[in-house]
Amino acid sequence: MNTPTDLTSYIRVLKLASTPTWDEFSKVAMIAGLGILLVGFIGFLIFSIMTFVPGGP
Repeated sequence: MNTPTDLTSYIRVLKLASTPTWDEFSKVAMIAGLGILLVGFIGFLIFSIMTFVPGGP
């Protein structure tokens, strides 16, 4: 591992990075929230189906 070269590339990336605007942040947060809700709903559906299937938990 070449530490000086690695540090230089890390610093270059940090200089290029910028803080997102409120609009960008809210869109990303909304999409992530919808994804979490979708995964939770699918898990709930699987749990519901397995509850009514004979031999389920």
